Amino acid sequence: MFHSATHRADGPAQPSAGPAGSSGDRARTPGAASPGGHRRRRVTPTARRQRRAAFLFLAPACVMVAIYVVWPILSTLRLSLYNWDGMSPASFVGLANYVELFHAPTFYTALRNNLIWLVLFLLAPPAGLAIALYLNQQVAGIRLVKSLFFAPFVLSGVVVGLIFAWFYDPTFGLLALMLGHGIPVLGDARLATPGIILAALWPQTAYCMILYLTGLTTLNSEQIEAARMEGAKGWSMLWHVILPQLRPTTFMAVVVTVIGALRSFDLISVMTGGGPFESSTVLAYFMYDQAVKYYRLGYSAAIAVVLFAIMLVYIIYHLRHLIRNER
Repeated sequence: MFHSATHRADGPAQPSAGPAGSSGDRARTPGAASPGGHRRRRVTPTARRQRRAAFLFLAPACVMVAIYVVWPILSTLRLSLYNWDGMSPASFVGLANYVELFHAPTFYTALRNNLIWLVLFLLAPPAGLAIALYLNQQVAGIRLVKSLFFAPFVLSGVVVGLIFAWFYDPTFGLLALMLGHGIPVLGDARLATPGIILAALWPQTAYCMILYLTGLTTLNSEQIEAARMEGAKGWSMLWHVILPQLRPTTFMAVVVTVIGALRSFDLISVMTGGGPFESSTVLAYFMYDQAVKYYRLGYSAAIAVVLFAIMLVYIIYHLRHLIRNER
């Protein structure tokens, strides 16, 4: 009797005599046929164990992201609604920090400088691609040349800032020796921001070069050979064959470059301190300045929220564009 009942449960489902949605339809067995004609799979004990193992492996990463990413974001959003100096009790002020921020002239100066950083910093991916294409060849001594181009990436931002501060020095700097006269690059409100960006492009270009060198190793050689047989070479080969395969690498290089441009801080702190007359400050340095120098943590959190929103909009746009192209 038990064997026959089991056999009926595992066999094909019998048509129900009742109407649709009746208890006969709702009580389908795990092995019953679905309306589309496909048999539903029963979840085996092995599948359950695999699913449980996957959840257990993902749990530590999810906990880490929740603690170190999600919780700080929510805390910053909450803090931006308060007036707090870090010691006395915080007082709720609502959107007053945002209202004050949008009426501050320094905010628009910092925002304009961030846009300048963004436009000029996007020179790093094409420059990195050009260097990667040059280094992606098998010639004698190419490893030494690669290490020389790779060197700026391993340097600290503080070291890069000091090197370029000495380079720009109008009295003994290399730029003054090359031009024959000194130019106060970091002391001129019009030249300070472009001078810092030029210093930042040095390691950023090296980073993009590394990304593209890695991407060039994953190219489909069959497509390249087929394109050569069709007569493609030079610019047409690069544009129609190589760049489409490097689209994920380009996306990563652009996103990292944009984030680096929007969170630029270390070189500004070392080279100008936001000066002269706050002409080279950016949102990240403005946020630090308000928090550390003036103990306005709520106001600083409001700046951080605005900066995060700008990054989020830009990254979501590029993600959607990448997904659309992949489809």
